[in-house]
Amino acid sequence: MNPTEPYHHARHSDTWQLRPIQPADDPVVAQIIRTVMPEFGADGPGFAIHDPEVAHMSRAYDRPGAVYFVIELDGTVMGGAGIAPLDGAEPDICELKKMYFLPALRGRGAGQALIEHCLDAARARGYRRCYIETTTVMHAAQALYRRNGFTPLAGPLGATGHFGCDRFYLRDL
Repeated sequence: MNPTEPYHHARHSDTWQLRPIQPADDPVVAQIIRTVMPEFGADGPGFAIHDPEVAHMSRAYDRPGAVYFVIELDGTVMGGAGIAPLDGAEPDICELKKMYFLPALRGRGAGQALIEHCLDAARARGYRRCYIETTTVMHAAQALYRRNGFTPLAGPLGATGHFGCDRFYLRDL
């Protein structure tokens, strides 16, 4: 996959596409994050739902070393994820960030495609390692990370401010 070009996938009666976020996507991406995080009890202090970037994701990822992708299902944005430098860490480490999907997109292979797309984008930007943090209750997410070579860490890296997270992973690129 070329991380700079849209990626199309067709399976049965649905079609989804990965593409870079656009400013017009900001309200729907914010709503997805604000819908999904409470589903997993991740809406209190110390979670990404409160990050200022949630309201304007396209601007937040329009900087060197960062990119955010959305997934459209039959033309409707249903989720997304991105990579960016890990604040407070070594410059060769990026963070896989804000990876959330509405329930209608789950179980369709989109998460696997998106994580591969983000890791390709990280490599293309010169990162050597990728970090992610999550919570104990996000079982499917943790399984996806492990299947993709992420190994558990004893504690957090960097300075994300997400003190509500209690599971941390890193992988070499």
